[in-house]
Amino acid sequence: MTTEPAAIRPAATILLVRDQPQFEVLMVKRHHQIDFASGALVFPGGKTHAGDHDTRWAERSLGWEAFPEIERELRIAAIREAYEEAGILLARDGAGAMFTGSDTAHAARDAVAKDQRAFIDLIHELDLFLDLGSLSAFARWITPSMMPKRFDTWFYVARAPEDQLAACDGWETVDSEWIAPGEALRLAASGARKVIFPTRMNLQLLAESVDAQDAMSRAIARPLVTVEPKVEKREGGPVLVIPHDAGYGAVEEPLSALN
Repeated sequence: MTTEPAAIRPAATILLVRDQPQFEVLMVKRHHQIDFASGALVFPGGKTHAGDHDTRWAERSLGWEAFPEIERELRIAAIREAYEEAGILLARDGAGAMFTGSDTAHAARDAVAKDQRAFIDLIHELDLFLDLGSLSAFARWITPSMMPKRFDTWFYVARAPEDQLAACDGWETVDSEWIAPGEALRLAASGARKVIFPTRMNLQLLAESVDAQDAMSRAIARPLVTVEPKVEKREGGPVLVIPHDAGYGAVEEPLSALN
């Protein structure tokens, strides 16, 4: 009997980058009891929620008209996940100043993450506007068809606010760290960090940039090619391959080497 592939769920991930003390990206360590990528070093992110579709976001988002409906929801999801998992909120006040953090925002994280409070209600209370335009589309990956859980994940890159400190939520993530992309790759290669295949590929792509602005500029200029890894047979065993024109070069990842 042929088993139908799992349904594909939309998701969003965010690469928050900064230049001080060097070019770094924020990564979080997934809780070991989480069923997807447990214990892995990842970028903040997750699947979209019903609240990301709330029509009230039209009045609480900057750049709303610049994006189609699906991208609005994904960008809201990416910003929400960065807030829930890392405590960083990409928003501006009515005068256009970047949000610097507050006790109210800090105290509400747990309730928002556990769906006990709507994210949109918090933004209303803080009198803020999500900065959708601060995100640049970086990549789009769809989980291979043989996996039990599948996601259509949009990766976004954004400059991290200078005045907000990152802190893991202690629930889905147990640690957070700013790390140079090349150093994250080195630690993954040595076995000191667990980094899953899509994360590693996007770290390699990010490592081609010299600073945050370069990362943003490259993302804007690069054609967005959807990556859905496929399994192909080789003499040494099956490998995952991705499109050559997606920006990662020729990639053949042995299934036996996947984290």
